[in-house]
Amino acid sequence: MNIPSAAMLERRQAISRTSIVGAVLNLILSAVKILVGILGHSQALVADGIHSLSDLLSDLLVYVAGHHASQQPDQDHPYGHARYETVATLALGILLLLVAVGIGWDAIQRLFKPESLLQPGALALGATLLSIGLKEWLYWWTLGHARRVNSDLLRANAWHHRSDAISSIVVLIGIIGTMAGLTYLDAIAAIIVALMIAHIAWGLGWGAVHELVDTGLESERIETVAQTICSVGGVRDIHMLRTRRLGGQVSADVHVLVDPDISVSEGHMISVLVEQRLKREISDIVDVTVHIDPEDDADNRDVTPLPLRAEALARLASCWSGIPAANERERVLLHYLGGRIEVEVFFPLLACRRAGADPERLGAELTAALKEDPAFGRVRVYFG
Repeated sequence: MNIPSAAMLERRQAISRTSIVGAVLNLILSAVKILVGILGHSQALVADGIHSLSDLLSDLLVYVAGHHASQQPDQDHPYGHARYETVATLALGILLLLVAVGIGWDAIQRLFKPESLLQPGALALGATLLSIGLKEWLYWWTLGHARRVNSDLLRANAWHHRSDAISSIVVLIGIIGTMAGLTYLDAIAAIIVALMIAHIAWGLGWGAVHELVDTGLESERIETVAQTICSVGGVRDIHMLRTRRLGGQVSADVHVLVDPDISVSEGHMISVLVEQRLKREISDIVDVTVHIDPEDDADNRDVTPLPLRAEALARLASCWSGIPAANERERVLLHYLGGRIEVEVFFPLLACRRAGADPERLGAELTAALKEDPAFGRVRVYFG
């Protein structure tokens, strides 16, 4: 049974807390602004109230997405549920864009019908000032939680609150101008609010789309990741470094070039150290896959079909059947390099004494016996 980590629990709590508080405030603000906008004759304030209503919907969306995104990986979602945040961010962007289109269209229609222009008063002015103060506080409070738990979803929702505060400032200017006799200013303020909301919607939506199509990290960050990997002992070079984002997290996979003669366990240890160092030094990397390469296959990834161990040993035994000393071999290592199999053969020291052989002569004899089999390359012999 998977148990959520402390960081995941903190992330879930931050999303739940900010979305619930935001929903309550947005419900109150939207009701106040729409009501006061109607009673106080301000089209821009009514539009701003609808914007706050969209914030209420976004808070509910954030709450639901945050609950799903914090769940542990399962059989259907082996990489976890972080993309729920991404989908929710895209949905927020689309929602904001629709709100902007609606507000802008209504304001433009009123501009061409002077008789439908509204004349806001002091009541609308007071409601707007209240909205600016509350939404600005909500922006900074939500952004603080977003930074602490590194959540793009919370950042998006914080900017949703900030867009409402900025739009209220524009509404404030429009109301003051209209009260001063500039009758068109309230409708113009509503159009400006719509354009600002559309701009924020595009930024949020486009970023989410980039993540959903697995856009990698920026080149500067890729360079930092590469340098971190190359700083691990035993790493000769790297290639095929790929990254992608999942919510506020990053997944990476890389091919690491090592000495071809090291053991499997040493290669595994190098891969573990690469994974640990990346997770330790680059905070948002949470998943790392390391492929150990004994030779550089960056340009040519086509693997020549060669016999695996069981078949290779059978073919070696057949080729060496006429060499009596070969029958005393204790261990055989196979190195698949350069499209051929290099062979290391280990003999007991007594076998050398009985046969009166030396490693170089026996190695040459064993290599010569493999000339007819193109799968094999050089043979190295060790006694001990």
